[in-house]
Amino acid sequence: MSTEEKNLLAEAEKATSSAYAPYSQFRVGAAILLENGEIITGSNQENTSYPNGICAERVAIHTAKNQYPDVAIKSIAVTASTDNFEIASPISPCGMCRQVIAETENRQKNHIKIIMKGERGPVLVANSIEDLLPLLFHEEKLKKN
Repeated sequence: MSTEEKNLLAEAEKATSSAYAPYSQFRVGAAILLENGEIITGSNQENTSYPNGICAERVAIHTAKNQYPDVAIKSIAVTASTDNFEIASPISPCGMCRQVIAETENRQKNHIKIIMKGERGPVLVANSIEDLLPLLFHEEKLKKN
């Protein structure tokens, strides 16, 4: 793993501390590296009405695209922590986050590397969302053939 990837994972780990997870106690952090070198972080934010919560990956992606709309996302690191048990395997984006990553890749016409880690154990790296979501849904599916 490169120094850049290690640093991004460290930022994702720090981001878990800002998670609001009183219901699951499962704190997720995400860190995005933009093409201009900026790092944007996000954490999960739960809500009593569960569907109204938002995942760390989407917080980070939407913040990045709001602050830097014309700068491509190079990579995203995702990790999690909890006081309930030790997370020994990599945490991967949920289906909703995978779809947002797919839309972002399509929008920027560039792949996004996805770096995934638990509290300990192996680190997994996907070079594109296509590695995690092989039959992805994108705008071309909305058009008549």
